[in-house]
Amino acid sequence: MVNPDEMIDHFGADAVRLYEMFMGPLEAMKPWNTRGVEGITRFLDRVWRLVVDDEGRLTGSLTGGAPSPEIDRLLHQTIRKVTEDIEALHFNTAIAQLMVYVNALTPLERRPRAAIEPLVLVLSPFAPHLCEELWQRLGHAKTLAYETWPKWDPARVIEESVTFAVQINGKLRATLELPRDIAQAEAQQAALGDERVRRYVDGERSAR
Repeated sequence: MVNPDEMIDHFGADAVRLYEMFMGPLEAMKPWNTRGVEGITRFLDRVWRLVVDDEGRLTGSLTGGAPSPEIDRLLHQTIRKVTEDIEALHFNTAIAQLMVYVNALTPLERRPRAAIEPLVLVLSPFAPHLCEELWQRLGHAKTLAYETWPKWDPARVIEESVTFAVQINGKLRATLELPRDIAQAEAQQAALGDERVRRYVDGERSAR
């Protein structure tokens, strides 16, 4: 028997709430695992360190300006995913997407506020106490409860490249990352220029 009060006293309400929603679909039976709460606690710690340094001050990595195209695309994908999953009550997959986004931000030496503040807002339904504190430390006088929910731009969630599978005689021989709008002839030329593909094509020609 797990005492929720003890868990909250030890890990905090945000971590326990987030873990319960991350365990799986709401309708599924899920076994409790305290190590899972520890993992969620580490995730929230990473979110905190995106904004606050070890001395409790705003981290020097925060900058103005716009995110890189890659981070901007992932941000809009995250806003879309979290928005749609909250509406569908798919909290576990929304949290998983937030983890993907935080993992992408963590190694950056410079993190634009434009990439951090929307994260705080979309994470706030799951971890309201942490996010409220971060929002104030980011310089906002009013509670984030009055902030407008971030919007995602359909044009900015599209990947610039797609993965093409190259098959020869019905067998997968290579995968290529190519521009989304590449013409068929150019895609074929790129495939024939790949060493893995050319090996099989040349072999087919030699066998004739």
